[in-house]
Amino acid sequence: MNQFRRFMMGRYGYDQLTRALIGVSLVISLLGSITRFYVLMYVSYLILAYTIFRILSRNINQRTRENYNYVNFMNSIKGKLRALKLQWSGTKTHKYYKCPKCRQTIRVPRGKGRISITCPKCRTEFIKRT
Repeated sequence: MNQFRRFMMGRYGYDQLTRALIGVSLVISLLGSITRFYVLMYVSYLILAYTIFRILSRNINQRTRENYNYVNFMNSIKGKLRALKLQWSGTKTHKYYKCPKCRQTIRVPRGKGRISITCPKCRTEFIKRT
């Protein structure tokens, strides 16, 4: 065990991007074996080889930057999906508008007629029908 620790010392190791790449590789490999389209198997092997390269890499700054970009990308997607879920769950009781000036999404209650909406971000007033 000590030999393995010494070998891994100064190497990057395992992170969120590595976990995602392993998952993608397994899914593509499974699809390739089910469909007997063996090009997918080779693609999954390439992804797995890149994953092993990332784990054993000594260029920690570059691997950290790659993981940072991946995490930011995934967080932006999760945020958009969360906002869509909230919008869909509240469509019966609320209506959503975008501020014409700053594009901030504003939620107002339905069934109030024509109302003046003030954007909480930029204080722009606009009139909409709910």
